[in-house]
Amino acid sequence: MTELNGWYWQDKAETGSTNDDVLRLSQNPPAPKFVITAVRQNSGRGRRGRSWIGLDGNLFMSLGIKEELKDLGQLVFVVSLSLAEVIAGLGADVKIKWPNDVLVGGAKISGILLEKAENGHITVGIGVNIKAAPQLDTLLYRSTSLKDNGIVIDRLDFLRLYLQKFDDNLRIWHEQGFDDIRRRWLENAKGLGGEIRVVTEKGEENGTFAGVDNNGVLLLQKGAIVQKIYAGDVFYKENK
Repeated sequence: MTELNGWYWQDKAETGSTNDDVLRLSQNPPAPKFVITAVRQNSGRGRRGRSWIGLDGNLFMSLGIKEELKDLGQLVFVVSLSLAEVIAGLGADVKIKWPNDVLVGGAKISGILLEKAENGHITVGIGVNIKAAPQLDTLLYRSTSLKDNGIVIDRLDFLRLYLQKFDDNLRIWHEQGFDDIRRRWLENAKGLGGEIRVVTEKGEENGTFAGVDNNGVLLLQKGAIVQKIYAGDVFYKENK
């Protein structure tokens, strides 16, 4: 492993899952924070048991950091906000879809998955469509890539930008709490104040996207009642 922006870093030619690599490494951590990337990933996975399709030229990375499990709900907002801010800084039209999907031009450009590792570590898995996006009928949402949006950048240059932004936002979160992270996240949130449909394991709920609470839980306004949604897939009026 080598050092990159204060992180211990290993770039693999090929792997099954960078999240699994970080899990194994966390059993004997080389440092408080470390990152694994791969040129090719064969068995990536996404939220709620879905697979993550890895195409050549894209960025597959997993971070190993020491954080409390109880803070996972807030941490995922730090992760997705950092990603959105990096992409916005490259000139793209960016929005964030609850809980952690980053959209460019209304299409999904990334996947994020946080998992428990060993020795007090959390694995933060991130896939970013740098060069190409999967176009399959089985996908739940439209996908896109940076290249599709006229942005040309190498995966490792993007990695450096992300680690710097993530470190900055992680420091703000640790020092100031969740309020500033949540405010900036909501400024970039797609559909805030609008009608949405949320598909959960128990069915679906319709209402107004009223924001998120201090744990990142979605607040769904239904008349005079505010319902909390802990997990689900959000659909907007234009794609109900």
